[in-house]
Amino acid sequence: MKLLLSSLFFTRLNACERKSYLFLRKELPVRLANIMKEIALLPENLLRMPSVGMVNQWYERSFEEIIEFEKMEPEPPILSQFCERLVHIRNRHADVVQTMAQGVLELKESHEVDPGTENSIQYFLDRFYMSRISIRMLINQHTLLFGEQMGARQASVNGMGCGGRHIGSIDPACDVVAVVRDAYENARFLCDRYYLASPELELLQNGVSSDRPMPIIYVPSHLYHMLFELFKNAMRAVMECHESAPPPIQVNLVTGKEDISVKMSDRGGGIPRSVSDLLFKYMYSTAPQPSKSDSHTVPLADRRKRRFAARRVNNCRRESLTTINGLAIHCSILCVFDFRHFGAYDSGDALSNEANELLPVFNRTSSKFYKPMPTLADWSGSLNTASNSQCARAKNREKLSPSISHGL
Repeated sequence: MKLLLSSLFFTRLNACERKSYLFLRKELPVRLANIMKEIALLPENLLRMPSVGMVNQWYERSFEEIIEFEKMEPEPPILSQFCERLVHIRNRHADVVQTMAQGVLELKESHEVDPGTENSIQYFLDRFYMSRISIRMLINQHTLLFGEQMGARQASVNGMGCGGRHIGSIDPACDVVAVVRDAYENARFLCDRYYLASPELELLQNGVSSDRPMPIIYVPSHLYHMLFELFKNAMRAVMECHESAPPPIQVNLVTGKEDISVKMSDRGGGIPRSVSDLLFKYMYSTAPQPSKSDSHTVPLADRRKRRFAARRVNNCRRESLTTINGLAIHCSILCVFDFRHFGAYDSGDALSNEANELLPVFNRTSSKFYKPMPTLADWSGSLNTASNSQCARAKNREKLSPSISHGL
């Protein structure tokens, strides 16, 4: 499935509802079918979880509804019906992230999860959420450009409004600085409510203090979602480590030839190196799991249901994390691509040969990852069971002091 990004997006000059319909009625069932095949290969215990079964039913129903348009001609009534169906499907899948996360937590609470099963779940969720983002992006573009409500919404920094300069969900002049400040202010509001204080923001551009606009062609909601989650994590760590005089959170925006790097640094106590390999695992969290009764009173907890999405939004943008234990954490979202360089927007300098969309594809190779195979150790010492020993140490550390560290 090697598609050019330019085939997925339209500008106001070339927007054609008929072409979009013909493309989506074929492409959406393919993407839905690919991920449905992988859902069927999940461990039996996970498939038995009620939440996972619900997600599977949503995908099956959406596939059936889209495939009905397979042989329908793109006449005006059909186009209108198709757009309404896409909105309905999007609404149905609005809680997929939380529901799938709930299914994983149900499995963890009711069964012992062995390393092989956890690796299979990790592999699946990486692909599942990337597939969901791509499907949702396609649906949003079509419905925002051709839906009846086009132009009714107002553009916002962290939203996907059609008003103003927005082209569907894409902002051709997305100001990274404005998105950073918007994410910070919203996270700060939650921090002030919970801790009655919050760290300040120190914003740099190429290492120098500056507030000048930094426009790129991007999806503001994606960038906002990543930054909002990182700010919440950083603020929680800083406040738990420095209650009286919290040091500022530093964000450095560095412009490159084709992208912008966003580096967020905080002094929140650091992360033990022994658990650094676990930070981007979906089933790992350093924050105590809040009870359902106080689910609305712990706004900065590292809730896996919300963080599952943030971990996948930035897939293929080389998100990295460096920590100096006890001093600071540096979270870098590298390669926030400017779409004008990758064929997603009409531009003379688009690198069309590099504008391939990276998507999970179901085949024999992918199916092998769902069949845990016993492996012989090829290293001596504790490295043979590094993953197991790290998990054990992390669990013991959390039992002793759940607020010692914080992670993504």
